Amino acid sequence: MQLCAQALCLEEMLGIHVPGGAVFHVKSKRRRDVAFTPELRAKTEHAARRLHELVASGLTPPPVLRPRCRGCSLHEFCLPELLPDQSRLRAYQRELYQARGENEE
Repeated sequence: MQLCAQALCLEEMLGIHVPGGAVFHVKSKRRRDVAFTPELRAKTEHAARRLHELVASGLTPPPVLRPRCRGCSLHEFCLPELLPDQSRLRAYQRELYQARGENEE
């Protein structure tokens, strides 16, 4: 879906059709072709709409700590370890949605 979302952005920005893409897996050193089917496009567009709704609401779903979190490039932004401490999570969410310069004088 992430690859499809990137293709949808390119299509919108450049006015072109992107029928597919590829994902390269570092461990196996293999490339996997991905066709952007109507079903994948619809699923991706639905996820994008849902994301916009979540951002507009100012709420984010709580992160879920999983073993794969350790290797995730977004770990420092998600911080799933904060979940048990709800006050830290709420403070982080407030900071996340605070406009730059809002509290700066």
